[in-house]
Amino acid sequence: MPSTEFSSLKTDRLVLRPFTVEDPPVLFNIVQEPDIFQYFPTRTAWPLEKVERYIHHQLGHWEKFGYGHWAVTLSESSQLMGWCGLEFLPDTNETEVGYLLSGEYWGKGYATEAASASVKFGMNESGLKEIIGLTDPLNIASQRVLEKSGLTFTRRQVYFGMEMFRFAIQA
Repeated sequence: MPSTEFSSLKTDRLVLRPFTVEDPPVLFNIVQEPDIFQYFPTRTAWPLEKVERYIHHQLGHWEKFGYGHWAVTLSESSQLMGWCGLEFLPDTNETEVGYLLSGEYWGKGYATEAASASVKFGMNESGLKEIIGLTDPLNIASQRVLEKSGLTFTRRQVYFGMEMFRFAIQA
């Protein structure tokens, strides 16, 4: 059931909050980092207009589904690190947990912390029966994030025009 209010989540080290008007320039800088999209279907950096469209899309997604992507920030500094959250995939009628953090924050457990909180929110607050996670077969780090977040490998499958590893968790 869609929510009229966008939720925020707090974890030990993070705040997952709705995007704000201050976020596009910071997120734009993150998506310009070399190799930030190395495992994504589209591997090129996003122009500012695409960052703004992404944020607008996520706000609409929240309105329609009662869940979406959050801006991921550090609790202690409010520094925007990237995004994490849930996205409905209309082509397959599934909900995916997804994340992208600045390379500066890789390898510190932040993606797992944010993804775990997102999965818990999806199952407990949104009443989802299944959440999937998708990774490039070569993206071992992302596969570990999904496993630590409670998802298990189910199969190889084509999503977004590329072969992916599909992970899932069920309620």
